[in-house]
Order: sequence, then structure tokens, then C-alpha cells
Amino acid sequence: MSWTRRFPAVPAALLAALLAFLSLLAAAPAARAHEERPVTLPDGSGSVPEYRKAAPDLLVCKTDRPAFERRISAFPQELRERNLALYAQCEKTGFRHLQEAVDAVDRPGMNIAILPGLYEEEPSLPKPTGECATLKAPNSSLGYQILSYEQQERCRHNQNLVAILGKTNLQIEGTGASRQDVVIDAKYQKLNAIRADKSNGIYFRNFTAQRTTFNSLYVLAGDGFVIDDVLTRWNDEYGFLTFASDHGLYKNCESYGNGDSGIYPGSASDINEGRGYDVPRYSIEITGCRSHHNMVGYSGTAGDSVWVHDNEFDQNMGGASMDSAFPGHPGLPQNHARFERNLIHDNNQDYYRHVADGTCAKPPIERGYEQGVVCPQISMPPGTGIITAGGNWNLYEGNWVYGHQRAGFFLSAVPAFIRGEEAWAKQADTSHHNRYAANILGKDKSGASRPNGMDVWWDGQGRGNCWQDGPDGSTPGTLPECGERRGAVSGGSARLAGEPVKLVQLLVCADYNVQARKLPAGCDWYGARGLERVETQVALAVAAVLLLVGGVLWWRRLRGSRWGTIATLSGLAGLVLDVAGSTMSLTPTLVPALALLLLGLWWTGVGLVLCADRPWLARLTLLLAALTLLDAFDRAVLMIPWIPLGPAWARGLVAVVWVLWAVIASARPGTPTRPTAPAGPPDDPNRAPTPDGPTSAPAPDGPTPAPSTAATTKPSAGSGGPVGNERPVGSGGRAGNGGPVPAERPVANGGPADTERPVTAEPPAVNGGPVTSERPAATEPSPRNRGARETERPAATEPPAGDGGPW
Repeated sequence: MSWTRRFPAVPAALLAALLAFLSLLAAAPAARAHEERPVTLPDGSGSVPEYRKAAPDLLVCKTDRPAFERRISAFPQELRERNLALYAQCEKTGFRHLQEAVDAVDRPGMNIAILPGLYEEEPSLPKPTGECATLKAPNSSLGYQILSYEQQERCRHNQNLVAILGKTNLQIEGTGASRQDVVIDAKYQKLNAIRADKSNGIYFRNFTAQRTTFNSLYVLAGDGFVIDDVLTRWNDEYGFLTFASDHGLYKNCESYGNGDSGIYPGSASDINEGRGYDVPRYSIEITGCRSHHNMVGYSGTAGDSVWVHDNEFDQNMGGASMDSAFPGHPGLPQNHARFERNLIHDNNQDYYRHVADGTCAKPPIERGYEQGVVCPQISMPPGTGIITAGGNWNLYEGNWVYGHQRAGFFLSAVPAFIRGEEAWAKQADTSHHNRYAANILGKDKSGASRPNGMDVWWDGQGRGNCWQDGPDGSTPGTLPECGERRGAVSGGSARLAGEPVKLVQLLVCADYNVQARKLPAGCDWYGARGLERVETQVALAVAAVLLLVGGVLWWRRLRGSRWGTIATLSGLAGLVLDVAGSTMSLTPTLVPALALLLLGLWWTGVGLVLCADRPWLARLTLLLAALTLLDAFDRAVLMIPWIPLGPAWARGLVAVVWVLWAVIASARPGTPTRPTAPAGPPDDPNRAPTPDGPTSAPAPDGPTPAPSTAATTKPSAGSGGPVGNERPVGSGGRAGNGGPVPAERPVANGGPADTERPVTAEPPAVNGGPVTSERPAATEPSPRNRGARETERPAATEPPAGDGGPW
């Protein structure tokens, strides 16, 4: 059942606004991190290969014996002697290039040993010629061709330094004392240093691959692989890339200097789709690795069912990320990653500066990767521990996450159309059931304090997400809490969209392009600070509008009211705090909620003061106040369950209507509301009023009526009869003869006051004489009657001041 049926009370306007905003996201340029031919996931029938200690079947070495002996001179004696023996054999029957040995593999289960040396694979380096130079294939957004498997077979070195295609249970191992004794170097002339495509059961061990325009070590569509004690470095995109694979194991690996991630298990086999937290197995395991000085240490678009434990991700821009943000990846949306006991710390590098200064626009060989330059390929928030952009059923337990300038954990949703799925039912299918529990936040392993800027940043979307008790700083200020049992959540929510301002931030920050040197202005990911940040700009713009409208409303309608003035001052303080709360340092504090509280009190006071003269505007103002106070509660006390959108969405829409209505109401003629003096007790009808002194009564509007003893009736409105606070004076009448003059209401159309008693006949004159054209001077009413009279508004032929209708 759709959520619109479950929540029929959601206003149509609210849904329309959300769809309009999502259309803005759709208009943003689609990012494509890794583009590959269409592939299907393995059937899962394979297994993780085991290391074989048997003697090698094939040997690879260089011919410079003196150089070889220098390389192994510091090896332990036993290892040195083994390498000398292998070298003697290799000189006779071995190969000089790794590709030659791979081509010689003729059966499953063979071992290739690479002796210490630098392998540049010179025969693979020349540019394609003949048929391979004119292949028909689509181009990726980065400019390389997306070749089919058959094209890869025909033209193995169009993109690959070493191509391993269709081999089974092949083991490739360096024989050095460390992984840096054997180096496979693409010299920035190939997309991939080593590509293992449809090669099940492959085992890589103890060597280095480096300097490519995409990946150092690429495993594609494999069921069973191990990457053991391998180093990758200095690549445009990834160090290790495994894609659409199953039964994989990374262990004791290292990667640095990569423009995307050091370790990337993209589109890992989606074996646990539809399950909860408890799963029978994981498709890929990563353990004992260190990934540092990359854009991000670990990433996985559709990194499904990956178990990541006992690793270290540090000195990157971000520690680890998984996402559902890029199309063309089997297994989306991402699900079921499990992070345990990892050290994720000090990921605060800022490599976007190399894009800004033009370094990354140079050819790769001139950029200085070997000197520490990294060219970030996609947008991401630097200074963050673990980023989850559109993932489900992920577990983050028992990790040390500390020393990050922005946030320890970062969670946001990704609409399905970003990955190319248009069905409405799928648009909110990410950011659900992510569990963050028992992590050590803001402290290193020794217990020393190493705080994060904030522990949690969350856009607010999704259901079933939960965090451990007591994160040190978060936005929103209150979070659903995990129970002891997986799946138990206290204070959970189920939002279909995140907070509006955060979605604006994500939209602005996503508009990044390294090739075009485009760094979005207004995004603090790329260095915007203070008033340059889009969040602060939005807060300032909103504050300016509300300050202007609220100030005019106070001046025209409220300045005569003490409570209206106090409420307006509260609103002013709230606007100041709202702008302050948009800054990076105050976002994870209670300041944003306090700002909403003060704004809610402002609108509450204004609504109550306006009730008498502007009942409908007052009702709208009180509605806005209630939504604002609800938003403050939602952010600081408890996220309100069962609602499809946060209160900020409704508050924003109502605020727009309120601003327009308040502008119209302020522009209409009128006077400010003034305090009304309390009327005195009613006079004794048997006691004449005590005059304070003589005064002149105002003359009636129009000509003086002719004297008459006949009974008279009240004149019709606008007929020139008596109006205002005076009673009609008949022949011989005098003020006070019939008792005190009652208080009268102002008359909109010039007629008599509604509270005036009907007069059927005028009493005779006191002296029996005729009534002249001048009325006798009235005496000043007593103080208590004067107080009542002074509060009356004079009747007129037009509406009384300020009564422009029920606004």
C-alpha cells in the first residue's frame, strides 16, 4: 500500500513541493564513477581459493643478474638462496614479462612466481593498431571505451597492461621479502595494470601494482578470488577494484594515492537481498588492510554483503563509504555491509585544492601523484569517518571512529531515479535499517580523547535506523536509539525525505566535476566558510524576509501591544540564533532547536494578539507557531514517529503563505493595536453622573433636526442622524434626563450604536421652552464613565481604522 493511502491527511501541496524539489535533484548532472559493460552476478557456486605452497609452474624474471642480486642482498639467507635458485631456473625456461607467463597458462590450478624486479611490460605499452584501433564501442563519461568481453579478448592491451581472461584457479605470487620487491608499473599508459576478467579462483600475493589511469588491480565477474599482501598506489581512480564478484577475500593489503578509493568492492554479489541483519554468509571479506592518503579509504557502490573487519582507514578525505548513487551497478540499492573493529580515524585531507589550482588538469604523469597529489574523482564530504549514501541493513559495530573534523558517521538517502529507476514506489527505498552500535567515538585505542567535529550527521530520511546512546554532537539533535537486540529501535521514525536544508546542501555539493575543474560555490566540502556556505545563505535569506515582514507587521499592527512587542523581540532573537545555528560549529548543538523554540513563541504571541482584529491571519499564525514548536521538539527531544515528512516541510510551506498574508495585512490601512482600558463598574441608574466640569458636546453630523414632540425612531444608517457617542436630542431634551448615556460600539456605516436604547419619545424640556438650534452644553462625564467613553471609536461613514476585514 502506498504511503499516500496510509496518510490521507498529508496535504497535496506538501507532496507537490516535495516532488518539485526532487525534480531539481533529477536535473543535476548524473555522476558515473565506474562504467563497465553489462555484467551479471556470479551464481555463487564457487569458493574462496586457498594459497598453494607448491613449486611454481611458471617463472617471470628480468635478465639483469647484477641488478637482481642487489635487490635480494638484504633478504634473509634462506629466502635469498631460494630466489637465486629460482633465478637460475628462470634464466633458462622463464619469461621476461608477466603477460607472457599468463598467456602460457594452459590448465586450471597453475602457479606463476614473479622474481624481484620492475616490470613495465613493454610489449603491452604501444598504442592499438589495425582492428584494435577502430573498435566500435560506447564511450564512458571519462572518455575510455566500454569494451565487451569479446573485444577485450581480441585487443587485450587496448586498456590493460596485463590481461588475465578466462583463467581458473591461477595463482600469481611475488617471491620477494616484501610486496615492494616486485613492482608492476603501467606508467600512466593503461587503464588497468592487471585485469582478471571471468577468472574464477584467482589468487594474487606479495607484489605492487601502480600508476594507471584507472585501476591497479581489477577483478571482474569472478567467483572466488584472494588479494593477499598486495600494494596498489598512484592511480586516477582505484587501487583495488573488484566488481560483480563473489567468494572474495582481501587480506593484509595496502593502498594509497588514489583519486577515488584504495579498496573498492563494487557490486559485490547481492546474496542477502530480502534478509534482515542475520545472514548465512558474506560475499566478500576484507581484513588486515590499511588504506590511507586516498580520496576515500574504502568505497562500494552496491557494496553488498561485504564484511569489513580489523582494518585501518586513515589520512584520507573520508574513511569509508558505500552508496547507491551511480547507475549501471548490479545489486542496487546497496545493502548488508558489516563493519567491525576497524580503526577509522583522522580522515581530514583536503585534496580538492589540487583541482582548484589546475594540478589535476595536467596529464597524469605530470600531476605529482608520487609526491602526494591526489585528484578527487567524485564529490564527498571531507573530514568524515563512514559515509552511507543510500544503503540498507548495514551494521557498524565495535569500530574506533575518532579525529574527524566534520563527522564520525554520515547517513543520507539517495532517490531511485539517481540510479536510473523511475518507478515511484522505489524512490524512497534507501537509508533503512542501518545500525550504529557499540562503537568507540571520539577516543583512540589507548582511551585518549580524539573528538569528532560531531559524531553523527543524518539527513533524517529512512526507517529503522538507530544509533548507540550518547553520541557527542549530532544533527538532528535527537536520534533513534538502538536496543540490545539487533532490530530493536527506540524512538524510531519513518521519513520519506530528509530535512529540506540538508537536501539543498547535498544538491549543491553534488555538482562537482574534476575534468571541468568545477567546484560548487556555497559547499563547505570544497572550502566554503562562513557566509559562503549555502546553509548559512539560506538561513540569512529566510531571516531577512521574516525580519522585514515581522518588523512591518509589528509597526503597523502590534507596536501598541506589550505582548506583541515581547513576542516580536523573541522572534528577533530566534532569527539571530537560526543564522548562528547554521554554522558548522553550532549545527550539532541545541542552538538550532532553541532558535525554533523562540520563533515558535514569536508566532504564538503574534497570533494571540491578532485574534481580535485579524482572526484568520491569527489562526494561520498559530498554526505556524505549532509547526515550529513541533519542529523544535522533533530535533531536540524526540523524532516524531508515524509521519512521512519532518515538520520542517509543513512549516516551510505554511511560512510562505504566512509571509504573503502578513504582507497584505500590513499594507491595508489601519492603526496599531493598543491596550484597551478596563471599563468601570456600571453606574447606578438612580444616580445622576457627577460632572467634572463643563465641556462642549460635539455637534451632530448634518443639520440640526427640527423640534418635535412626536415620537421619533432611530434614523437609518447614513441618513445624517446622530452618530458616535451621542444620543439623539429631541425637543426640550437634555443630557442625563434619561439616566447615564450607555457605552456604544463604533458604527461602520454611520448608523447609531447597536447598544443604544430605542427612544420612543423625547422628554419635555426642563424649562418648558422650545428647543433652539443649539444644544445645551453637556457636562463632563465622571472619570469612570469617561474612561469607558474614551475607548470608543467615533462612528463614520467608512470602516473604522484598521478594520479591513478578517485577515
